[in-house]
Amino acid sequence: MRKTALAALLLATAACNQAPPAGNESNATAPAANGDLAAQKAKLAVIDMQVDTRFLTDEERQVVNLLIQASDVMSEIYRSQRDAKWRETRAAIAKDGDALKLEMYDRYFGPWDELDDKRAFWGNGAMPEGAGFYPADLTRDQFDAYLAANPGQKQALTSPYTVVVRDGEKLKAIPYSVAYKDELTRAADLLNKAAAITTNPSLKKFLTLRAKAFLTDDYFESELAWMDLKDTPIEVAIGPYEVYTDRLHGQKTAFESFVTLKDPEESAALAKYKRYLRDMEANLPVDEKYKNFQRGFESPIAVAEQVRGGGDNVPGVQTIAFNLPNDERVREAKGAKKVILSNVLGAKYDRILAPMAPLVLVPDQASLVAKKYMQLETLFHELSHSLGPGTITVGGQKTTVSEALRDQASALEEAKADVMGAWNILFMMEKGELPAAEKPQLFATYLAGTFRAMRFGVEEAHGQGAAMQYAYLKSKGAFAWDEKAGRYRIDNARFEAALRDLLRDMIVLQGNGDYDGVKAFMAKWAVLDDPAKRVIASMGSIPVDIRPVYPDKV
Repeated sequence: MRKTALAALLLATAACNQAPPAGNESNATAPAANGDLAAQKAKLAVIDMQVDTRFLTDEERQVVNLLIQASDVMSEIYRSQRDAKWRETRAAIAKDGDALKLEMYDRYFGPWDELDDKRAFWGNGAMPEGAGFYPADLTRDQFDAYLAANPGQKQALTSPYTVVVRDGEKLKAIPYSVAYKDELTRAADLLNKAAAITTNPSLKKFLTLRAKAFLTDDYFESELAWMDLKDTPIEVAIGPYEVYTDRLHGQKTAFESFVTLKDPEESAALAKYKRYLRDMEANLPVDEKYKNFQRGFESPIAVAEQVRGGGDNVPGVQTIAFNLPNDERVREAKGAKKVILSNVLGAKYDRILAPMAPLVLVPDQASLVAKKYMQLETLFHELSHSLGPGTITVGGQKTTVSEALRDQASALEEAKADVMGAWNILFMMEKGELPAAEKPQLFATYLAGTFRAMRFGVEEAHGQGAAMQYAYLKSKGAFAWDEKAGRYRIDNARFEAALRDLLRDMIVLQGNGDYDGVKAFMAKWAVLDDPAKRVIASMGSIPVDIRPVYPDKV
């Protein structure tokens, strides 16, 4: 999982009803005027990412440059996954001659503004919940009914690696290796070239197996090989991973890439925490039946600087860390790898979180917001993805949390990791690994991060989830609005108890595979009150997110 932007970055549920398909004029969203669009453009601070690559050998440099090219291919595929007719759409915008709209289209891989509740700035209608993975007019209820009536097709139609299309009155699944054959063939060729150059055995093995997987849709062996990467500064994740773009059923994986260079000293400094993973599982505030000791606990940790992103990693809110792979079989065998993107995280702290703190918290608590705890919350969020329910039993049938919760799964998993991350930092304070006296810094950074996420918009997954967290914790007295100061004041003792209660509620929902319960839980809490709206409105001069610009080659 990814899309972390503090432990307070959550991914919340998509709306229960299907969004109107593009082109449905009766339900059309009015396109944004250029003045509005210029204001939206200004919400992203453009950051020129200069990464130190002087330590790379000539061999490593060649490999990285090939991976940069492969990343660009991931972007080509992801454009189709967001909008199956993206070429026609982009050509029409270009024909209109509106340079700003074309720039924003390229920025977001579609005509929907990620920082304005996916509002269309060109054309009519909202972004289909199924994006480019399903027919644009297919609703969730229709898809569920079709699956129930055609159980023999369910495995193919719900596979993470197929596109669903209409075949007369029926639905048909097309494997990714067929739907994106040209692009994946080019990407595989680039990975094979890189594999031929590198003399690092583990990197060679991963790149070779991942190239093969692009053409077969079988990613298991290459995921295992990725977990075993070692003795190389090159940390690359490339392929179909996250399911956030699939808001209809929550199963289709989006192609993306992270080309990064590891910082060995920083990575070693954080690696000590992974030895506590089993103890963290035991420390969860739930009944034993909800704890999971079946997963692997290897969980490598890397701190790295990103030199290129591709696909789902490019448009919208920028990732500051990722926890992969998501395949539960790999997690049970080897755990999952956590990678913190230090240059992206640092840019967000300096340009966004630090300036926000005085607008959210009373002065004595605003000064406690710290980059140290932004990084720790990010790390422990990712570690927490390896904890809690995974393979479960629902109605006597063995399944996984992801399969049982479908389109609600990613939302709850990200929220769980957020809250569990803070809970596990508190556990590290109990163990003496972190100073217990710094709890106020943890809570201040956490709450400020929640507001950072809410600015993404209540229809955006991160913003919805952050609103849920805000309302739940506030109801428990974790913090209160100081009307005179026009800021919030944290109650440290109640904050800790509220985190425990919220974490317990979410783990139980996961462990029970309670789809309806998750929907009701999110609907109850993902609501902003007036003080929150006022604080967010006061942040107009602060960027909502960043737009990193990376060099085309190293």
